Amino acid sequence: MGKSKNNDIVVFFSNRNSTCGECKQELGRSAWITLDHKRNALCLNCGDLDHLVFLPSGDAALTRRSRKYSGLSAVVVKWSRARKRYERQGLLVEDEALERAEKECAADEDARKLARARAAARRDELDLEYIRSFAGRVREVYPDCPTGRERRIAEHACRKYSGRVGRSAAAKTLDREAVRLAVTAHVRHAETNYDDLLLNGIERWEARDKVYSDVSQVLDRWEHGGPQD
Repeated sequence: MGKSKNNDIVVFFSNRNSTCGECKQELGRSAWITLDHKRNALCLNCGDLDHLVFLPSGDAALTRRSRKYSGLSAVVVKWSRARKRYERQGLLVEDEALERAEKECAADEDARKLARARAAARRDELDLEYIRSFAGRVREVYPDCPTGRERRIAEHACRKYSGRVGRSAAAKTLDREAVRLAVTAHVRHAETNYDDLLLNGIERWEARDKVYSDVSQVLDRWEHGGPQD
């Protein structure tokens, strides 16, 4: 996975047509990509960053706190033709971390205004009707997933970042395989110790292998029912 000199995970705004080296999806121009160990482009879904949300640069306190509370984060950069260098655009962080940071930054009126503006921007980012349909399809395919979880899965999968599984052509037809990929990604991050393995330096394919059985068990339980943990 692409990393900076400071060992940060890096996500790039691609400035040319890109294809994911793993799922082979055509990402087009200005896609959000990371790089694997061979420097091949990966979409956010295949790079296991699709559960993170974007925090633009501009508020140092919010950025600092969000990064502090986010177990997994990534630096987002874009190539500047004028300056001939990559310039930082913001961070991808965990949604819960951003929410916690925003609450802390809402100690004065100016910070509250910024938090409300960002919340409105995130709401605008979501195609609410499509998310409702996608969430309904998740509940249809996985009838025993915990209450409310289908909405969380749909919101993450359908954010308007190029490469997210919920933005693919198959997902927009509510294809069962696209739904499975979105739910699998959620389970990997939310129901296993996958993120901890990544933070401990384990390569993502090895980490995926370690949690494969746990992910399969949760998916089977959500699809066919059975005792809850």
